[in-house]
Amino acid sequence: MAFVAMSFFKSPLSYAQSDSSSSGYKIKTPNTKKELIEDKSEASHSIEKKDESVEKDEASSNQSSSVSNRRVHQHGLGFGLGETFLLGKYAKYGEDKITMDLLYSYAASYSFDLLLNAHMSEHEDQSERMKTLGLTSSIKARVVEYDGFSPFILGGLGFYAPQAKRIVNGKNQWSDQKVTFGLNFGGGVDLRLNDHYVVGVLGQMHAPFTIKQDQGSDIQGYYFKLLITGMFLF
Repeated sequence: MAFVAMSFFKSPLSYAQSDSSSSGYKIKTPNTKKELIEDKSEASHSIEKKDESVEKDEASSNQSSSVSNRRVHQHGLGFGLGETFLLGKYAKYGEDKITMDLLYSYAASYSFDLLLNAHMSEHEDQSERMKTLGLTSSIKARVVEYDGFSPFILGGLGFYAPQAKRIVNGKNQWSDQKVTFGLNFGGGVDLRLNDHYVVGVLGQMHAPFTIKQDQGSDIQGYYFKLLITGMFLF
């Protein structure tokens, strides 16, 4: 009986030993201290790389946004220098010439500006002369803005006081100086150099209404201005 019992307990033990030896699976115990230090150094190095890339992306995005985005509720004061072309009956009394305009702008929103224009010039053609005097207001609508470059269109109303010196009853006489209403429209492009300086090109048509005269012909016509502009923003 003892022999039978010993053989019974011996068989499962031998089976377990043979099974464990046949599987050949061994659990590797790592050097936890060394590997933990290496893992920490690799993780910190990868985190530093990610932080550097994030900082670079933020700096580039901030730089591009500072270049492309405009500031609203900003005033601008500047001038326009270029050619004034007399058209219609205005061309009979004077020749085209270089003139200067005073400009004021106000950024009401990201797409629309208020533009004020004050100008005065005198054009000569032999014994005849033509004076242009105007104070106009326009709404300036930006079509698109990319990297500080923005084309625009504009249109508005204004006050004009044109005056012509022409032959009346055999004598050169100035016409009666009267203030009239008129239209203006045009377009151009702006290039914003930084937060305070803007340069551009402006083409603007001015069309004062006809001024009736007691003597001589009525004063009617229009003129076109092609200007290089410069503005200081504040």
